[in-house]
Amino acid sequence: MGIQDIIEGKRQWRAHMARVKALPRDYQIVYKEIQRYLFKVGPIDLLDGSLLSGILDFFEEGAASGKGVLELIGDDVAAFCDDLIKDSRTFADIYQESIRGEPGTAEK
Repeated sequence: MGIQDIIEGKRQWRAHMARVKALPRDYQIVYKEIQRYLFKVGPIDLLDGSLLSGILDFFEEGAASGKGVLELIGDDVAAFCDDLIKDSRTFADIYQESIRGEPGTAEK
């Protein structure tokens, strides 16, 4: 990863966060909670950026249609997140596999 890649990544992240700031306040709060939860849980797919962008697209559509954020995701933010990543490997999964010594985990 070169310096240009880092600069482009920062540019994309700033544009992403500008979209978040344009959401209604309740959507912003829930988005940040989702982001915090996903950063803690650590799904591997989070690194490619499509998961958070997809959530943001979903929120923008919901806000544009006049729905409240909890109408979209329900009352339990963690359950919503868990449902999103239920089929994704997480860094915790990789760690658990390494502790158990499961074969083939070193190259994953």
